[in-house]
Amino acid sequence: MEFLAAEDMMQKKLTILADAAKYDVACTSSGVDRRNGGNGMGNSRACGICHSFASDGRCISLLKILLSNDCIYDCAYCKNRLSNDVPRATFTPEEICRLTMGFYRRNYIEGLFLSSGVVKNPHYTMELMLETLQLLREKYQFYGYIHVKSIPGADEELIRRAGFYADRMSCNLELPTAEGLKKLAPNKNRKMILKPLRQVQQGILQNKEELMVYHHAPKFVPAGQSTQVMVGATPESDYQIISVAEALYKKFALRRVFYSAYVAVNEDHLLPAVNTKPPLLREHRLYQADWLLRYYGFRADELLSEQHDSFNIALDPKCDWALRNLDQFPVEINRASYEMLLRVPGVGVTGARRICQARRHATLNFNDLKRMGIVLKRAVYFITCSGKMMYRINFNEDSITRNLLSVNERLPREVRESVSGYHQLSMFDDDQAGQWQIPLPALREAVV
Repeated sequence: MEFLAAEDMMQKKLTILADAAKYDVACTSSGVDRRNGGNGMGNSRACGICHSFASDGRCISLLKILLSNDCIYDCAYCKNRLSNDVPRATFTPEEICRLTMGFYRRNYIEGLFLSSGVVKNPHYTMELMLETLQLLREKYQFYGYIHVKSIPGADEELIRRAGFYADRMSCNLELPTAEGLKKLAPNKNRKMILKPLRQVQQGILQNKEELMVYHHAPKFVPAGQSTQVMVGATPESDYQIISVAEALYKKFALRRVFYSAYVAVNEDHLLPAVNTKPPLLREHRLYQADWLLRYYGFRADELLSEQHDSFNIALDPKCDWALRNLDQFPVEINRASYEMLLRVPGVGVTGARRICQARRHATLNFNDLKRMGIVLKRAVYFITCSGKMMYRINFNEDSITRNLLSVNERLPREVRESVSGYHQLSMFDDDQAGQWQIPLPALREAVV
């Protein structure tokens, strides 16, 4: 009977704390190899962990829970804020270990994502999380992927020790600006949050030097660190958010900045109404822009500016940038630099590399580009092969935008309705701009 009661209590805790963890999106593939040598449980492979696709096509996942949803803070945007009347629960380190091993043995997961509310104080919470990691690695010999949150305000030594057990660590920035944080989370401040980010960054750099001398030295946060920024809870523009992300990448060498569309869970005059829809399309545009910053050589001030501070509702950021910089196009595929090829809509990192390699041996044409996987339905408006475009195109912003709208990604119904006046024109049409029901500048300024 006692065993059944304990299992029932464990199930209740899991229901509460797994649900409470769903608002934290800062988890991703591991990018790290941790082998167990045949004596332990689990493996963490470079192919990834959390809702990621492995090289063999498998979708692999991790157990994502909070250690506790008790919290001493009263952040306006958080479901687990101190003043909210919600069911509370706290796992013991041993319970988390049992859950992780049980789920792994059933092949449900390949790793653990562990975060927590702040119980009693940051030091106490970080101690519990450190104890959990230590038990998993040493007692249970678990060598799978572990992503753990560092608790702002916790003792530096606790964070340092946790870094030798975890594969990835993260500390959520929460809101894009210090002003927004002060307004909605008065118990926190920007300095408190940035301190563990700096500590982990310095620990990673120091560990790299140690590994060069001592090859068998323990690895410190081998998969790097990340953070999360909430979108839509405060009035910051896309330009402010993407500029903050760019600064974080440069100053803290983060692996990822995650963007989380704010889900209205609390009634508060400082926040959007509870029935407000999460700005999911805006979140999507920020992720696309983030990709351009990390892999395509763009700068935040190229994508947006103080005058044009929001991403286009109907076009991805790369297409929007190209349309606003038509003076740099069309690009000659057989002569353009690798950096310029990356800026062509429809050409990705792999495509640009293939083009640079193939044109050493032959002059490329549009059929060659298609075989390489170039998305010609977007690229065709911005490139030439041997000085010729694929079709006779009316090379102006209005005409190209009309055609791009018909081939871009699927948009939500309300967005499609907002641009329903736009329709695809033939590439041979020269004078049908009057058929637009909404002027192009209005489309540019539309944001979700």
